[in-house]
Amino acid sequence: MSKLVSIAAVIASIAAGAAWAQAYPPNEAGVTMGHWHLNSRDVDATKKVLVAMGGTAIKPGDFDIVRFPGVAVYLHLRPGSPPAAGGTVGSVVNHVGFAVKNVPESVARWKAAGVPVEPGNNNRVDQAFVVTPDGLRIEILEDKSQAMPIRHEHVHLYLPAAAIPEAQAWYAKIFGGAPGTRNNNPVVDIPGVQMRFAKTDAPSVTTKGRVLDHFGFDVTDIEAFTRKLAAAGVKLDRPVTRNEKTGDALAFIYDPWGAYIELNERKNPL
Repeated sequence: MSKLVSIAAVIASIAAGAAWAQAYPPNEAGVTMGHWHLNSRDVDATKKVLVAMGGTAIKPGDFDIVRFPGVAVYLHLRPGSPPAAGGTVGSVVNHVGFAVKNVPESVARWKAAGVPVEPGNNNRVDQAFVVTPDGLRIEILEDKSQAMPIRHEHVHLYLPAAAIPEAQAWYAKIFGGAPGTRNNNPVVDIPGVQMRFAKTDAPSVTTKGRVLDHFGFDVTDIEAFTRKLAAAGVKLDRPVTRNEKTGDALAFIYDPWGAYIELNERKNPL
């Protein structure tokens, strides 16, 4: 995970009550990880899993939300939205990831609470997977150095091999991320998330309409940010819309490979 933002800064933000989706301060481009938005068929079942994993359930408005250090997980789309067309596997975002201090201890605790846990690849003890009733696949990795029990860690895109260098460059440019490698694989570090890229020969479809409908970044100035997008040739799928009561604003884009991305400017993050 990126060392650009210290764990101490994260803890300080949380202690100050600013741990909405901005537990990690924005980078120089004004970007930090914001949220996952699930098109959940069973909100209560999914919420139970996420809370058992260490999240905090809140409901400040329309949505049921489970909050973790670094990400807020929205558990449904608004009434009338169609049911999810499939899980994360098979979409361009194959899975998302958390880091915990100790994987075996976390897995034992979660299993006792009824969380559906699958073993790590090749019987790795420092890795596990949780698959929610909706088909959201969550990789669990170990970071013994972290101070908190669980934190948001990564979003993993599965792409054709030829597209991976382009995807790394795109996320670094558009969101001000730091390109690098992890286990000899390309990544981009953005506050609160590491964007990872893996090779797949299977066709991948857009996230929109699936259980992980989209993920979101918080930006400090959405008007300036979307002007930068336009200059880079990125078209908005949904234009900037501002909430007159709160002053918050949002917009949507697709990345070139089908990941649906929300952009949020929040005036008063919790």
